[in-house]
Amino acid sequence: MPKDRAPTRIQQKNRAVILEAALNVFSAHGFRGATVDQIAAEAGLSKPNLLYYFPSKEAIHTALLSGLLEVWLAPLHALNENGDPLEEILAYIQRKLEMSRDLPRESRLFANELVQGAPRIHDALSTDLKKLVDEKTAILTRWMDQERIARVHPYHLIFSIWALTQHYADFEVQVRAILGDEDPFEGAPLFVETLYRKLLTP
Repeated sequence: MPKDRAPTRIQQKNRAVILEAALNVFSAHGFRGATVDQIAAEAGLSKPNLLYYFPSKEAIHTALLSGLLEVWLAPLHALNENGDPLEEILAYIQRKLEMSRDLPRESRLFANELVQGAPRIHDALSTDLKKLVDEKTAILTRWMDQERIARVHPYHLIFSIWALTQHYADFEVQVRAILGDEDPFEGAPLFVETLYRKLLTP
């Protein structure tokens, strides 16, 4: 799409339609399994029309990931050093669970990128994400030094939260196959809160 002028309302709408369609296709098939033809069909556009907005599958995928990173980091950004330590951590966990419930396609898109070695977002992981995690683990360590939460490895604490909460999105088919008619997000919040409350209470 030409960059020398602001996009029209129709152009903005079509771009959003393409990204929404691409999210469906990429989250279902991964980057390697997805095609521009599939994305165009999902978007209800011709392939040439789609390529007017994005020159390649790579460009579409990169645009999705760039927007997703901001969304993905927001819950950790919200961890407040001035709040009650245990309640701040539990609130962060609940925000991550809500993302798994509300944004499962985005979670799978992110997971697929990581499984492939993060070729399109590796720089962001080693800079923006690392900086944020370093800042928050420093806060966790101060809380531990103050004996406001139990001492555990701060990085592995964050890793475990990611693994546990995102499991419900990334392995949604498996979870729902086992639970049947039970909504996983009915029981998960209480279970996860109880687990981490017991782990972190001094």
